[in-house]
Amino acid sequence: QVRLVESGGGLVQAGGSLRLSCAASGSIFSIATVGWYRRAPGKQRDMVATITSGESSYYADSVKGRFTISRDNAKNTVYLQMTSLKPEDTAVYYCRVVRAGAYDYWGQGTQVTVSS
Repeated sequence: QVRLVESGGGLVQAGGSLRLSCAASGSIFSIATVGWYRRAPGKQRDMVATITSGESSYYADSVKGRFTISRDNAKNTVYLQMTSLKPEDTAVYYCRVVRAGAYDYWGQGTQVTVSS
């Protein structure tokens, strides 16, 4: 069983920055696609950013140029650097580790609140 532990969420003013981290147990991390998703109040969970095992990254249009996803396979950790935060970025952020047809794991979520 893989366990994902997110950290780094919190309360920040608009224009500020936060860095989220997600540490995974087990040995599956380096060959998986990892990513961050978020669910705002009353909305569905949406993709924020993903990064493949080959280091290709993808972003939602709403965060391009503001958020950066990165991974450290030696530490089994994925990061999300968030800058120029906006109130509409307020959500619970979830980490995901997935390999198509093999496994799909989610973290418990971390709250990010951006005040105006």
